[in-house]
Amino acid sequence: MSDGKEQRNHKRFQAPKGVLVGIGREFNRVGPLIELSIIGLAFKYVGTKKPPKGSYVAIFMSDGDFYLGNLPIKPTIDCQVVETDPSASSTLRRCGVKFGKLTDQQKAELERFIKEYTVAEA
Repeated sequence: MSDGKEQRNHKRFQAPKGVLVGIGREFNRVGPLIELSIIGLAFKYVGTKKPPKGSYVAIFMSDGDFYLGNLPIKPTIDCQVVETDPSASSTLRRCGVKFGKLTDQQKAELERFIKEYTVAEA
């Protein structure tokens, strides 16, 4: 029986400002990382109703302190974020992805990123 609380098997962590996600091998969409876990992540981007194309993402810091690329993904959700400013001219969207099969090196780097750079549990 559910008590209305969300049930998750993996902790999610908030990313600090300046952490970005690029989707696709040529980064056809880039936006700030919202949260991540060992099995996936969510980020925001400016775009249209079409979900971003790409089967890989990269996580990187704008100051160059961290880069982890070619993470295989499967998009799980893509939705418009409600704007607080009705005069905003662009559409802000949120995309959630699940990681595919990561290499041991990618898993280790992702775990290191969570340990060293995230700011809190989400």
